[in-house]
Amino acid sequence: MSQASQIAHAVAALRRGGVIAYPTEAVWGLGCDPDNDEALTRLLRLKQRDPAKGVILVAGSISQFAPWLAGLPLELHAPLAASWPGPNTWLVPDNGRSHGLVRGGHARVALRVSAHPWVAALCDAFGGPIVSTSANKASEPPAMSADQVRRVFDDELDAIVEGDLGGLERPSTIRDLVTGQLMRP
Repeated sequence: MSQASQIAHAVAALRRGGVIAYPTEAVWGLGCDPDNDEALTRLLRLKQRDPAKGVILVAGSISQFAPWLAGLPLELHAPLAASWPGPNTWLVPDNGRSHGLVRGGHARVALRVSAHPWVAALCDAFGGPIVSTSANKASEPPAMSADQVRRVFDDELDAIVEGDLGGLERPSTIRDLVTGQLMRP
């Protein structure tokens, strides 16, 4: 199946409230529509992830995060623009736009603009950010291939976008935008 066909199939699954898997810069990710209650609940259940932890949102461009960045002081936009696209996740003060299951028990939402061409194409075709969390069960190592995703989740996913990882050795760094504190190296 061509890249365009895979992206179209995955986007259709996202629009139906499905959960998908796709390659990112360093590990395989699971994603869903960040505004769909049932999809978010299902994704967290599949991962056996504590809902209080929250999840990352990934976009294909900074403009896709405009609703999440509305009201953010202008001086805080510079670090985002300087580090995106790339493997940098920022914890941004929630302005009320984030779904509670995306934010989890936090006052900030985790945002990243991906440099991975398949992730960017997926978000562009979807028309905005999607959830991006490692493809694994809680406390297990993340999947590093589509075959590993299939072994872990069997037929529980609605689409798997085949492709290569982006060549990074570890998942994105996570840094608090307001304090600058490094949360995950």
